[in-house]
Amino acid sequence: MSNATFQAISPIDNQTLPGEFAVADTASMDVAVKRATAAFDQYRKKTKEEIAGFLDRAAAEIEQLGDALIERCHLETALPPARLIGERGRTVNQLRLFATVVREGSWVEARIDPALPDRQPLPRSDIRQMLRPLGPVVVFGASNFPLAFSTAGGDTASALAAGCPVIVKGHPAHPGTAELVAGAILKAAEATGMPPGTFALIQGNDFATGEYLVKHPGIKAVGFTGSFRGGKAIYDYAQARPEPIPVFAEMGSTNPVFILPGAMAERGQAIAEGLAASINLGVGQFCTNPGLAFVQGQAHTAAFFQTLADRIAETPATTMLTPGIKAAYDRGAAQLSTSAGVAPLASGQHESALNQAVSRVFKAP
Repeated sequence: MSNATFQAISPIDNQTLPGEFAVADTASMDVAVKRATAAFDQYRKKTKEEIAGFLDRAAAEIEQLGDALIERCHLETALPPARLIGERGRTVNQLRLFATVVREGSWVEARIDPALPDRQPLPRSDIRQMLRPLGPVVVFGASNFPLAFSTAGGDTASALAAGCPVIVKGHPAHPGTAELVAGAILKAAEATGMPPGTFALIQGNDFATGEYLVKHPGIKAVGFTGSFRGGKAIYDYAQARPEPIPVFAEMGSTNPVFILPGAMAERGQAIAEGLAASINLGVGQFCTNPGLAFVQGQAHTAAFFQTLADRIAETPATTMLTPGIKAAYDRGAAQLSTSAGVAPLASGQHESALNQAVSRVFKAP
């Protein structure tokens, strides 16, 4: 482990939070991958019940973290505690869902074509097919879902369920949250007899850490949730390897919406209400937030645009996940403001605290 460390910065007040987190160097990452590779030989041979029991225990251990997890996550992300409690529920339910899938067993898609030795003109051999685990998987945590799409999120749960050891590259915006959840998973692994190296957390606040892991020959697949730019870079690293590996990525969030003339005429105002709510969901930081809306023609659009503008104008400024995300949002809004053929339609209430964002909607006639 290198001597370099970093700390979390709360977007609520830009204050440094307690705790120092080591930036993994290449030696420590090599160790993590070697341990995962060694664990793979044992872990993939575990019974369905053993792996399912591990996932169930991990869910229980995360629940046992209690308020400490919610409080730390709130400080690191500014997400409301009620939202985080719901997300924790989603996280543990995902783990339990995959435990159920493992026990049921049909996910392996076993296919058996029995031999037909007397078939004419040629006999048929016995042919069998089933899905098998690939090997160690690197999972990149997302900024906007610090629990359900991060250390113990769906990518981690599915890889572990399939019999693959997991190395999580924690998101630098919420390292304390990642460490708490990783501790719960490691505790569950030990309690259920999983081999050492089945799970590991790697921390780092630079791009080099993730690049090194993706390029490491011991890594056999990648799970990623985040920006198109980040996901495309990871995909390119994976495909440029001597042994290319699959990248399972959810990236980007432009999400165009097309409003057809019939719908506009029948329920234009209702669509505007829903569009405004969707734009503002999670301070616009959900991967499903609409980024573009296309309207055909001008008929019946006056009430739609007025309703959309009114709802956006009523929206209070809200704290974003990180100072960096807030700065990027402001740059993008400023660029649109000066773009030819684009005019502001509405903006929300002015920010009154650090890292708060104002909802903005533009119209391109």
